[in-house]
Amino acid sequence: MVQWTALTQEVLTAILKGIDEGIHVVNTEGKTIFYNEVAAKHDGMDVKEVQRKHLIDAFPSLTEESSTLLKVIKTGKPIYNQTQVYMNLHGTRIDTINTTLPIFLGEEIIGAVEIAKDYSRMKLLAERLLDLQKGLNKSSKKKENKQVNYTLNDLLTVNPAFQSMKNEAKKLAKSDSPILVYGESGTGKELFVQGVHHESLRSAQAFIAQNCAAIPETLLESILFGTAKGSYTGAVDRKGLFELADGGTLFLDELHTMPIELQAKLLRVLEDGMVRRVGSSESISVNVRVIAAMNVYPSKALQEQTLRADLYYRLNVFTFSLIPLRDRKEDILFLTDHFIKEFNQKLNKNTSGYEKKLKLFFMNYQWPGNVRELKHTIEYMMNVCEAEQLEFEDLPSMLKHLPVTSTSNRCGEIENLSLRKNIEQLEKRLISNALDLSEGNINQAAKLLEIPRQTLQYKMKRILD
Repeated sequence: MVQWTALTQEVLTAILKGIDEGIHVVNTEGKTIFYNEVAAKHDGMDVKEVQRKHLIDAFPSLTEESSTLLKVIKTGKPIYNQTQVYMNLHGTRIDTINTTLPIFLGEEIIGAVEIAKDYSRMKLLAERLLDLQKGLNKSSKKKENKQVNYTLNDLLTVNPAFQSMKNEAKKLAKSDSPILVYGESGTGKELFVQGVHHESLRSAQAFIAQNCAAIPETLLESILFGTAKGSYTGAVDRKGLFELADGGTLFLDELHTMPIELQAKLLRVLEDGMVRRVGSSESISVNVRVIAAMNVYPSKALQEQTLRADLYYRLNVFTFSLIPLRDRKEDILFLTDHFIKEFNQKLNKNTSGYEKKLKLFFMNYQWPGNVRELKHTIEYMMNVCEAEQLEFEDLPSMLKHLPVTSTSNRCGEIENLSLRKNIEQLEKRLISNALDLSEGNINQAAKLLEIPRQTLQYKMKRILD
């Protein structure tokens, strides 16, 4: 067995001492060879009470099965972001989130290192977020129950397919069935979802939005389902977002970033309408409509296993795919005119439009950030422009200095004005999108495109071959 030398420990100490995380290192016998002040603070211990002692002697409530450090030494496999609850020598309950890694010298394991975060403090942060959300709900109820800022009428478009989607959303808003919305970043997913809530029979009730990627995954369960008194140090009975949204709508954005284990719990709530707070054995009935959104294709999320198939099929009762701006060219100048009017009022200006070169650039640019990028571009230009019209030179530098081939030719003209070729490319993109969303199902893809199945098969043979 490889032994830890005094030099090894000295180097290790020098490296780890300055790290602002709880660090605990043990050898293969389970004895502590390094334990920093941050870890001691988390554990309510003194460094001397743990250093050079066997792990179970310092923390008697742990066993070889429950200790992440001892488990990693035994298996040689790392453990990531696992919660651990134990008692210290003084009888105090400790909650941590641990990442535990084996330490190898060559092919032989010589110990394990654990990086721990104080779960109790993170839980308190989650509770403060819930309190803030609860306070916002009470405040909004005092304002004549105004729960949303936008309606479907605020989703501006002259694109026939997008207009048809808005009309369908108004009809389906009356249902209580879940909805899945797909759209690239900047296409207006939350605005669309708020519009659906506004049109629903729940419009006078709570609308709560939660971005699943904005909260650490270890806190998301508490945020969604609430906590029970005693579930961890200092925990009290507290409602989660499902309870706060009771009677209304809960919008879960970036659903595919939610941990798979938590997706299973979400599925159970959708199936039986019951939630169980963290640390509680009792179930609570809730009446919530769930609307979820993603900025990646569901088929891709399923393939990459970031979205459970059973959850997808449960949410996929009603599906909306928001069309990116590059596929609704008629909206580019329509929205440009709208934003110019909007910023004329805000900035007290009288800009009358845009020059031809800028118009051609706008029509030929792909707008990867969609409507959000267009709006922010207009906002920047309106602040810097000095002429009566917006000019090409007013563009943000990142756009102004794009390679000419990606936007326009030297004459400032769109490179390909062929109506047939452009329509063919648009058809190809829309058909590909529909096939992706339907996972290759021809019937479902034809319904999404609102064309007969035979027509789709003909177009696929002509365009996609």
